[in-house]
Amino acid sequence: MVQEETAPGRVLAVRRRRLLGGLAGALAMPTIGARASAWPEDRVTIITSLPAGSTVDLTTRIYADQLSRMWGKPVVVDNRGGGNGVLACQMVARARPDGLTLLATSAMTHAANPSLYARPPYDAVADFDAVARYGASPFVVMAYKGLGAQSLGTLTRMLRDRPGDLSFGAGSVPSRLASELYRQLIDADAVHVGYRGNQAGYPDLLNGRIAFMAVDVVGAKPLVDRGEVDAIALSDDERHPAVPEVPTSAEAGLPDYRFTTWSGMYAPKNTPREVVARIHADMTEAYAMPEVRARILGMGGSQVPPMGPDEFQAFTIQQIAAWGRIIRQAGITIE
Repeated sequence: MVQEETAPGRVLAVRRRRLLGGLAGALAMPTIGARASAWPEDRVTIITSLPAGSTVDLTTRIYADQLSRMWGKPVVVDNRGGGNGVLACQMVARARPDGLTLLATSAMTHAANPSLYARPPYDAVADFDAVARYGASPFVVMAYKGLGAQSLGTLTRMLRDRPGDLSFGAGSVPSRLASELYRQLIDADAVHVGYRGNQAGYPDLLNGRIAFMAVDVVGAKPLVDRGEVDAIALSDDERHPAVPEVPTSAEAGLPDYRFTTWSGMYAPKNTPREVVARIHADMTEAYAMPEVRARILGMGGSQVPPMGPDEFQAFTIQQIAAWGRIIRQAGITIE
């Protein structure tokens, strides 16, 4: 009888201790929102896959400057260009997933490399958490002025009438793919001439050693503004405010010619989702600031705010497939 009377009391005592312990634990453990607001505890390093002065580098530095002010911690941009961005990607993939090491990169590493390499040295999807796409730029098709191709239709006829006789230049994989897609759409042959950077090809374009180049808006704008080339089409369905005189692909008569390179922020896989969300939210807030937006648009940067993590992750997967089709049809590989 005594056991039957005291057992309930013991049970209540145990329950009381568990309840008090749970409350203490809940009070001691910061909420998701608290953890995100406490981050970053230290400086943030953004490793870029491109060299200083590149479009990705310049845009990243605009954001880094503002984020440093918002977070009250240094935000350091570390350029690790070369090797098609492989080194930068490997460094971030191996970093601690705490949000203090981030990757600022381009479509080269997360759309092109997965198809360029027979055995990619990293997994563009499985090794990273998408944070934000914050840059996007279509390409300007620029023809040698002396060629007489003052419209995309004229250049198309020239390429079809003189198969393999005319050449195009490219100093980056995205630039080459922009020209390869155009060539594939019109079913014409043209000879690829490679350069170490698009700017290295400009003298040959201006002197007529190559017939045309497709270069992103930021890179093309100086030549277009100076009237040194015939800017005959933009690989997008909307005109770009940085080069408003350049007709869209649809206006130029080739509506399927849509191709955009982009830049984005990634974190190591398994970075806390609340930290990823915080970074994206703060980048979006920064973009909304008139002075930040003016700097980005002034250099021909993205006209839209940063894309969110989930949408960017799905976008990355879609881009790997889309760029892969162009690469395989052009027969481009990297050993």
